Amino acid sequence: MHIVLGANPEADQPWVVDAVADLVRQSGGSVAVVAVDEVELERLTAAPRSVFVERAQRAASAAVQRLAAVGIEASQTVLSGRPLQQILGFADQQHADLIVVGSSTRPAVAERLLGSLPLALIEKSPRPVLVITHPDRSR
Repeated sequence: MHIVLGANPEADQPWVVDAVADLVRQSGGSVAVVAVDEVELERLTAAPRSVFVERAQRAASAAVQRLAAVGIEASQTVLSGRPLQQILGFADQQHADLIVVGSSTRPAVAERLLGSLPLALIEKSPRPVLVITHPDRSR
């Protein structure tokens, strides 16, 4: 099984990486970590693209390092643009069997107003999507 793990540049989600590590241990699969800087047009951002790219690189690096700490090798990729399209395109290029992302860390009201990447991935992806929620999150 080849898993694409979408690392969230806006929130540290170690439980998502831990869930992927468990899946890899059970399936003997491989992992490709991707983080998207979320900058489509730099002129529309309040900060330079480098700030967003650095945040995405930190998220991808943290996931790869956490996997490495438990003996799982993973590749790391940082892309620019809209997360939905970039993650779906990356999963296609990787011939992924599964896309794994964390649930939104935004409050429910903001999630409804701003949309939800996990929900959009579920709706648009031609491959299975696994959304991992925080283990302590009560709904």
